[in-house]
Formats: sequence, C-alpha cells, structure tokens
Amino acid sequence: MNAPRIAAGVLISVALLTAGCQHPLARAAGDTSVTVESGGQQRQFLVHLPAGHSGGAKLPAVLVFHGGGGTAQGMAEMTGFDRLADQDGFVAVYPSGYEKSWNDGRGGDTRAGAAGIDDLGFVATVIDRIVADNGVDPERVAATGLSNGAMFTEYLGCRLSDRLAAIAPVAGELPVADQSGCAPSHPMPVLEIHGTADPIVPYGGGDVRVTSGHLGGAGTSPVLSVDDTQQLWRGKDGCGAVTSNPLPAHGDDGTSVTVQSADCANNGKVELYSITGGGHTWPDGPQYLPKAIVGTASHQFDGSAVIWDFLSAYHR
Repeated sequence: MNAPRIAAGVLISVALLTAGCQHPLARAAGDTSVTVESGGQQRQFLVHLPAGHSGGAKLPAVLVFHGGGGTAQGMAEMTGFDRLADQDGFVAVYPSGYEKSWNDGRGGDTRAGAAGIDDLGFVATVIDRIVADNGVDPERVAATGLSNGAMFTEYLGCRLSDRLAAIAPVAGELPVADQSGCAPSHPMPVLEIHGTADPIVPYGGGDVRVTSGHLGGAGTSPVLSVDDTQQLWRGKDGCGAVTSNPLPAHGDDGTSVTVQSADCANNGKVELYSITGGGHTWPDGPQYLPKAIVGTASHQFDGSAVIWDFLSAYHR
C-alpha cells in the first residue's frame, strides 16, 4: 500500500474513534454528572430525571452506553432519550467508559479490555446509586448501547442479568468470547438492531474492523453474526417460532427494515430490526460521518422510541 493510502486509512480510523460512532456535544441542560468510585477509580455517568419529577413512585431507568471513542454527552445528544424520558417518565442514564471504551469481553480489542477494567462492577455501582439517589425501581432497569456499547450491552445481558430487565443492542452482536459464559439468570428480553451494510461491525460476524484497542485498526476477537446472536438469545430464553414482517416504508433513503420476532418464556420476546442497506449508525440519528466510512443512517423508524417501547414492557 502506498503512502497516500496509508495516510487516508489513518485519517479514517482517527475520524471514527473521534466520532465514537456518535456526535459528542456539550452536556445537555438538565443532565447531572455523578462521580462514583469503582475498581479503585473515579468513574462518571450522567443522569437525566424526567421533567417535573418530584419523587413519589419509583421510576424505570434506561442505561445508554456510548460507542468506542464516544462520550456520555454525545450519546445523550444522538439518541434523544432525554426527550423520551421527559415524555414518558423514566430516568435516562449515560455512563462514561474507561478511555471512551467498554470492556465487552473482547480483551485487547478495546482499551478498557486491555486494561482489565471491571465494567460489570461499575455498572452494578451505577445501578445501586440511581436506585438509592434517584428513585429508580431496581426491577425496571434496562440497557441499550451502540457499537462497543452494544457489545457491552450484550455482555451485560449475559453476566449482569440479575440487575437488568431487558437489553437493546444497536450495531453490535455478542462477542464470540462471551458465548460460552453467557448464562442469564432469567429469560432476557432482547431487541437487536443492525444494518446489513454495516462496514464496522459486520452483520455476518467476524472481526470488528475499527477498534479502540488497536488505534483504529481491525480487531482480533470476533463477534457472532446477527443471526447467530439471535439464535443464542432465543435458545437462552426458551422462545418459539420466529415471525418475519417488513416495516412499512417511510420515504426512500436507500434502506428498508424487516422485523423478526419470537415469543419467549415469561412473556418475553427476542426481536430483530434488520435494516437492509443500513450502516453503522443509530436509526433516525445523524449521518455523523460520510456514508463511504460508516454507511447509511436509516430514517425508516425512530430507533430510540422503538427501543423504549420494547424495554418499557419488562421488569425482572
């Protein structure tokens, strides 16, 4: 490869890690920054209480995990969960990863993994804190995330299921390294969203093509395919037959959506929103980098609204 191509590749990798698969902006008004000690380190997260909340009934909460290289602030801005929290009365929580990454089980493919960070312990601490300080119902805490944050969300579903009611990963399948140890304590409702043309985390599985642990280079610890991830969760959850239906089109943005759904034990579900032509993006979110780098941002459905509608149906 010649020097100009090498330089271009470095610039793309830096751009992806800087963007963190999202649009990092200043902390939104009404979001409170909280610092806790976890694993001997000072860790942070943002909390957004619904507008007008004055105590009383316990509230559900959604933990929203940013992508590799991203920020809690950027994830709040990209997803719009603050608006949904105000509208529907839940607590939106945006944790900050170690060096903008999460230990999702892929080892050195993430900075947090390379450093051996106990992010499971951190999330447990966050949940304890919001239950104690923010009136959160411990039976109604759910998680979602993007990219590295999505793979971490899958990992949480396997390893911290006693604290979570449901999960909704976006553009991030279960890492292969997590498969054998995936033992949820209860059937875990799962909503997965993934674009078939994702150029970063392949729909068909394999090595992640941009990683924080390798300075933007490809990883060495693969992820399962979307289909295999769905099959794993359907097996864990005791699910029945799978139905598949197209989502009605909303304009022509070069993408279309098929929804697969299976009814599972304890009235749970495992669902997949498969975005044909969709890239490494948040549904109805911004086209934060050119399509040539991250693929197409689909606007066929409001990802955050669909995720909240799914997560809000469950409790432990």
